Amino acid sequence: MMRKILSVVLVVMVTLLVVIAPIPMVKAMSAKQCKEERTQLVNECRPVIYGQDPSNNCCQRVRVLHVECMCPYVTPKFAKLINLARTAKQIRSCGRNIPHNFKCGSATLP
Repeated sequence: MMRKILSVVLVVMVTLLVVIAPIPMVKAMSAKQCKEERTQLVNECRPVIYGQDPSNNCCQRVRVLHVECMCPYVTPKFAKLINLARTAKQIRSCGRNIPHNFKCGSATLP
């Protein structure tokens, strides 16, 4: 009986290794890549700061944005400057899902 259980465990472990091993690990963004991504976001979405709706190019940037590049810059001071509800609504209107009460830096998006 014990031998059969060990056989099953071994088969499951080997199966997991065969399935998981070929999956390439996602590389973290470098500081330079994050800076470039933030610059592109600011350039494409600048009109949103002045009350306009996001353009198609802005929405494309929002959809591919790596949160690990942006969230560290959301300080308490920055969070007070933006309307979090409006920001969340605009991000969602671009097709980017945000979990309810998502924490990004010092902000919790509704």
